[in-house]
Amino acid sequence: MASVVKIGSPDHAQQIRQVQVFTIVWMLVEVLVSLFSAWRAHSPALFAFGGDSVIELASAVVVLWRFRSGAACETEESRAARMAGALLFVLAACVITVSALSLLGHVEPKPSVTGILILLLAAVVMPLLARAKRKLSTLTGSAALRADAAESAVCAYLSLVALLGVGLNTVWHFPWADPVAALLIVPLILWEGREAMRGKACGCH
Repeated sequence: MASVVKIGSPDHAQQIRQVQVFTIVWMLVEVLVSLFSAWRAHSPALFAFGGDSVIELASAVVVLWRFRSGAACETEESRAARMAGALLFVLAACVITVSALSLLGHVEPKPSVTGILILLLAAVVMPLLARAKRKLSTLTGSAALRADAAESAVCAYLSLVALLGVGLNTVWHFPWADPVAALLIVPLILWEGREAMRGKACGCH
């Protein structure tokens, strides 16, 4: 029979639920705007960012579900962490595939003002969310929340790299910059996915 563990105080659990609800609302905006912009501009970088937003949204829902009460089974905590980590590997595969298709000339990325705006906003919002989740992960010892914080951090890094690629294509008309920018984030995604799959809470070794 799986043991039941108490993770953090009721106040911590409430803070986590509030952060996750905000994350879900924000990620819905990111998903809609970034994927629509990616479709219009044929942009691998925006697609990668939009795909990360979908995965971050799913991860936020998983963690919110995990903290629906103050206690949970250890196996449930571990399962939630592995689910969040596995989603990062899915994202890496998507980024590589779409970027390769672009570099091979199947599609040519176009400038996207709307895409640039959502990337700028994400570059501000996502680091704040990642910091808040890491702090709460340290306080509660939640591996699932640590994995979710990693995905928020990846989303922030990806927004900056995607912004660089989309910006270069918009200003200097370098279509290759878009897919190359998307590929640059893949090693980070794989590293964060590995750490999440290992089930480490923030601050744990």
